[in-house]
Order: sequence, then structure tokens, then C-alpha cells
Amino acid sequence: MAHIELPEGIPPGIRGLMTYRPETAKPLNELVEVLLRAPHSLSAGERELIATFVSSGNDCKYCQSIHGAIAAVHLGGDEALVAAVKDDYTAAGVSDKMKALLNIAGKVRESGKSVTTEDVENARRQGATDLEIHDTVLIAAVFCLCNRYVDGLATWAPEDPDFYRQRGALVAANGYGASILMK
Repeated sequence: MAHIELPEGIPPGIRGLMTYRPETAKPLNELVEVLLRAPHSLSAGERELIATFVSSGNDCKYCQSIHGAIAAVHLGGDEALVAAVKDDYTAAGVSDKMKALLNIAGKVRESGKSVTTEDVENARRQGATDLEIHDTVLIAAVFCLCNRYVDGLATWAPEDPDFYRQRGALVAANGYGASILMK
């Protein structure tokens, strides 16, 4: 049960909170849309993997499940890769550049001050651009915010993986701003 009184039938996770307070939903959705879906040198699947990895490290069931499902859609349905990144990104079948960026994201999740010059230099050696490093840090920071928002108000998270697969496909196709309107 949520820590605040939410209307009956409110959607799970962050969607319910966005329904409750739509004036905060708009800027959050716009930021996430830019970070995860706008044209970029990292694919949408890679950016969703960063969000999933951070959310998994924060033990946010809703966010890791929905963003993992969205990542899988963008990665051709590869749920095993998403699970591998959550389990041990260093052994997952992602590029060395992606591993270096996930390392940075994991450190941001702990504390922004945990990111070292060596971490950034390693990402650059693996081919990461300043934009990719910047956006990795920002994605990690934003998902720490979202994870704490969802879990800090004790929103509910469905148990059924098919719920996330279906929602993930809708968000991958239609975006974050439109997804709040979808049932």
C-alpha cells in the first residue's frame, strides 16, 4: 500500500505517481524522453540498459522491470542480455565501451563523487564520447531520483513479467510522454 492516498485504480509504479501529480510528470517525462529516446550515438537499447542497471542496483522492482522490458524491445527481444547486465555487466555480451559506461553509472548510483578521472579516461579509451559520458551520468542520476520516488512512496509493482513486456513494447513504440496516457 502506498504511503500516500492515491485514487482507486491508479496505474503501478511511477505512472501512478504521475497520474496523481501530472504537473511534475510533464518535465520528468520530457527529460527521460530526451535521455532515452532522442537521437544519440548510444542506441535507445543501450541507454535503457543504463537505466535498468541503475534501477536494479537500487533494487527498484518497477523501474528495473519496465526499463529492462523496454531495453529488450530495443535490443531485438534479448531479455537474456538485460538479465546478464543486471547480474554482472562485466561478463555480459555488451561492448567494452558499454561496460565502461555501466561502471560509471554504477558509481553514480553509489555517489556522484565515486566516479574517478580513471573511470572517465577508461570510458574514453573504449571509445566513449563526452556526450555519452555526460548522458550516462545524467541517466544514472535521473534514475536514482525515479527509483527513490517510486519506492519512497511505496507504489505497487506488478509481479507478472508479461505486464512489463506489454508496457515495454508500448513505451518503445510511443515514447514516455504518450505512455502516461495509455492504460
